[in-house]
Amino acid sequence: MSDDTKTTPAKSDGAKAKKEKPPKLEDKPFEEFITQHFMPNLKETLGNQGIQDIELSFVQAQLPVNGLSDSPDCWQVLGNWDKGQRQFSIGFSKPDITAAKFFCAADSKSQPSTLESFMIDERRVTLDLMVFYTVQRLNGQKWLARN
Repeated sequence: MSDDTKTTPAKSDGAKAKKEKPPKLEDKPFEEFITQHFMPNLKETLGNQGIQDIELSFVQAQLPVNGLSDSPDCWQVLGNWDKGQRQFSIGFSKPDITAAKFFCAADSKSQPSTLESFMIDERRVTLDLMVFYTVQRLNGQKWLARN
């Protein structure tokens, strides 16, 4: 047999199609990300910090801060524990995790009196960072660690 009769493998028509990467958690729709990823992860993290009776909800309502009764409704993650004695809210200016966010907290079933910006220096918002900053804010209230 001569070298002319050897067959060469057929060339494929172009490069093989790349496998599509699943979307990042943070690219999922806003409500899905908050309810299926952020809230369960936050609840687990707070449970690991010793808070077993945490209740989290996701609502569209006015921010629960004194003096803001005329504010428009916004999406919020509301959290409370210790029989409702401690509560916090993370508000979103738009239904987008990269939009401006706000934080408020109150103790002894009172209504929050201040609204603070939340995660303003982050160029990229991830699930881990959102949980980290929430825990950091609650710890800043002296609600998680004893002094």
